[in-house]
Amino acid sequence: MWSGQPHPDEGHLPPLEAVPVPWKSVGPCRSHRECPGGLAESPGGEEAQGEEGPAAAQLDVLRLRSSSMEIREKGSEFLKDELHKAQKELKLKDEECERLSKVREQLERELEELTASLFEEAHKMVREANMKQAASEKQLKEARGKIDMLQAEVTALKTLVLTSTPASPNRELHPQLLSPSKAGPRKGHLRHKSTSSTLCPAMCPTAGHTLTPDKEGKEVDTTLFAEFQAWRESPTLDKTCPFLERVYREDVGPCLDFTMQELSALVRAAVEDNTLTIEPVAAQTPPTVKVAAVECGSTKTCALSGLARACRHRIRLGDSESHYYISPSSRARITAVCNFFTYIRYIQQGLVRQEAEPMFWEITRLRKEMSLAKLGFFPQEA
Repeated sequence: MWSGQPHPDEGHLPPLEAVPVPWKSVGPCRSHRECPGGLAESPGGEEAQGEEGPAAAQLDVLRLRSSSMEIREKGSEFLKDELHKAQKELKLKDEECERLSKVREQLERELEELTASLFEEAHKMVREANMKQAASEKQLKEARGKIDMLQAEVTALKTLVLTSTPASPNRELHPQLLSPSKAGPRKGHLRHKSTSSTLCPAMCPTAGHTLTPDKEGKEVDTTLFAEFQAWRESPTLDKTCPFLERVYREDVGPCLDFTMQELSALVRAAVEDNTLTIEPVAAQTPPTVKVAAVECGSTKTCALSGLARACRHRIRLGDSESHYYISPSSRARITAVCNFFTYIRYIQQGLVRQEAEPMFWEITRLRKEMSLAKLGFFPQEA
């Protein structure tokens, strides 16, 4: 029977240790239908429910504690893994920083070495430039001195050319043109080499004598003048150019065409190479010399013509020690050709500063001298 008075213990939960509930008897019973024994709802259900409440709360606490422990363990493992990963990454970063630090130190050393080498190289280049500048200044000073000397020589040579031409040589500048009585005593043979600076005036065929009257009519041949102007634009000694080819064919070849063909060819080559030497023969010294083509035992036979003539000169070809005695006619023919070659060498070297027409007439006069010498006209020696 339910009484109206409340139970003295109703509403107060007994302590947990006062209710010994075995572990096996605690189950997840939430309704009367799930309770063991299939107990039906009875007036004593509230008391049973009041007894099962503390057990369920204790079970929930245990479950919460177990769950928190599991979560704590899993979180600890996760944090350990993350820490381990972070430590590995940090270690890799440290290694990378150490490597980059070494690279930076190496680059700094290389940069310092490169800077030092560049400064050293720059100083070396400056020293070399200063030395080269000093050497260049010295060379420039020497070159200016040489230029002044060469200008003086050119001025003297121009004076020589202007005052001593093949037509009228200056006898004071060339004492070998003086007569034996005026030139003084001679010993042996006086030597005279066919250089471009001295041969032409010395070997002038006219030697101051006029073969033809000065007053004569002149007219420029347009073909010859055109060939000369073309040659004058670029002076050369190449015999294949039209101007020199004509002179060779019409004047040089016939003038040096002597009876002794072999010696004539040697003389022509020596004249072209400017290696021919003509020497006067002293009357008191008649040497006996053997020649390649003709034996000249005395000065009475010309080595070029083969005729018996009084030979007052002899020629030497290049550095050869053999001498060939020549007659006055042969000498006039050789010197006429030498005068022509000397004048065109003057033009080639830029020593003749004239207009084209005066130069052409001078060359024409020299060609005329070659033609006259070939025909046998030559001046009598004093």
